[in-house]
Amino acid sequence: MASPRATHVAVADISSDPITSSVNASTGSRTRTPSSTEQLADTVQMLKEYARQETLDPVKTAGKWIGFGVLGAVMIGFATGMLTLGIMRMAQTEWPDAFGGRWMKLLPYLFGLLLCVVVALLALRRINKDPLTKEKR
Repeated sequence: MASPRATHVAVADISSDPITSSVNASTGSRTRTPSSTEQLADTVQMLKEYARQETLDPVKTAGKWIGFGVLGAVMIGFATGMLTLGIMRMAQTEWPDAFGGRWMKLLPYLFGLLLCVVVALLALRRINKDPLTKEKR
């Protein structure tokens, strides 16, 4: 008759300090339990990684969108300025007698201001409120 199989393996208790080490039952080797300062350091490191994941990584992925937005804003601003100056000078050159009075000389500048307001309103209407990521909020 065959001898019964053992369902467990007895391991000798080789831990010298039960607080700072424990014994792995399967291998019999000691593993060190982290101290409270090491646990605190691990927690701080995990917090730093989480903060980086939630703040810096989205900014890096949105860098392309930010770059295009800044470039577009500079180009629209420059073009609006040039167009405003052109309209003001055209009005002053083409219709010099129409703006002869003291207050009437301000009318070409009001045309330029009106153009700037129209361009600003068009730009504000085009602002996209959707998030840069594809996830729904």
